[in-house]
Amino acid sequence: MTISQAPPAGLNVPQGAALTVGAVLGTGVISLPALAAREAGPASLLAWLALVLLSVPLAATFAALGARHPDGGGVSTYARRAFGTRAATVVGWCFYFAIPIGAPPAAGFAGAYVADTVGGGRHTQLLTAGLLIVVVAAMNWYGVRVSGRAQLAIAAVLGALLLVATAVSLPHATLAHLTPFAPHGWLAVGSAAALLVWAFAGWEAVTSLSADYRDPARDITRATGVAVTVVAVMYLGIAVATVAVLGDGASKAPLSDLLVLGFGEIARPVTTLVAVLLSVGAMNAYFAGGARLGAALGRDGALPLWFARGSLAGEVPRRSLMVVTGYSLGCLLVVAATGLPLESSLLLVTGAFTLVYVVGTAAAIRLLPRGTWVWRGAVVSFVSTLGLLALTGTHLLAAGLISLGALAWTVRTRGRSSGRVVTPPATIPGA
Repeated sequence: MTISQAPPAGLNVPQGAALTVGAVLGTGVISLPALAAREAGPASLLAWLALVLLSVPLAATFAALGARHPDGGGVSTYARRAFGTRAATVVGWCFYFAIPIGAPPAAGFAGAYVADTVGGGRHTQLLTAGLLIVVVAAMNWYGVRVSGRAQLAIAAVLGALLLVATAVSLPHATLAHLTPFAPHGWLAVGSAAALLVWAFAGWEAVTSLSADYRDPARDITRATGVAVTVVAVMYLGIAVATVAVLGDGASKAPLSDLLVLGFGEIARPVTTLVAVLLSVGAMNAYFAGGARLGAALGRDGALPLWFARGSLAGEVPRRSLMVVTGYSLGCLLVVAATGLPLESSLLLVTGAFTLVYVVGTAAAIRLLPRGTWVWRGAVVSFVSTLGLLALTGTHLLAAGLISLGALAWTVRTRGRSSGRVVTPPATIPGA
């Protein structure tokens, strides 16, 4: 098989790491440290540490799949290789159509901070959310190289702000805030972990960009390693500062409290900037990966052939991007018209993403070399994501409906897709 190489101007390690960090480091870093501390006290730090350690095999699993099978289909491609067309279509649809549903809540989080800063309430929040969706779409319109550079700048500013917030607040830390260490009992650590689990989702989001790396076999693993380290340092730093510096006095926005300790009340609006950067970073990574995924699904017959334009590495999947953007704005209009909270669909989205994780890690068990450390990590990840799937419960409704639509599509196109020429995704031996 001839392996098509990504053009030399593809993603490099810093850009890939920035996109991955943006996908994982969600807006929860602003509020989750305080919520976890209220749930389990200082012992919540154990929950943070446990989830950092568990994210290592999960990140390594998707990095190994991306390095070995670089393709715009991402998890859908892995499912196709491991389980066939139906599984690939289901997981591809769950990921692709969940992104527009999740865009309004992600953008609305930043919009709430903007509204608190400049006023205007829900009207300002909705306008900000719409503006962020358009901005992220524009960033991706000119290709992953442009969005990758923008993401690198966002990650640099965001990393600096979070590290500064931690550094300037730590002189105010006191050991008294660490006792009693487990005021609500040790079982509360598990409850805190359940709150934090979604702070570590997103490792699968950039698998659809694997073919856009300059050297997938080498660079994906390196970029993921950098991203895991950065995410761990940022999350643990803010969590430790929240507990040791603020103690029981942490508000719903502990990051703002930490900045105020170091610089005074004038620094409080900086939290709004952090919220906007976090939202844009996460949305940029998901829009980039989602647009590439949609084009790959069109190429493979899991969506109409119209979507396939831009499916090759180095091309810009503008048709797929337009669909993601249009659906995102449509979902935002529905929320605005009905008066529903912007975050109302968030758990439905996480249910769909959990199913993607389960199928992706199951595919890894079949595709990765058996008995290797990365294969063992895939087994650990699969068991962990099965547990998350069980906890999702009724929030799997959206994923179930999308899956039914995907299966109906496979039945409808079974006879007509036999003539379609599909370029097989490349496999890099030894990756």
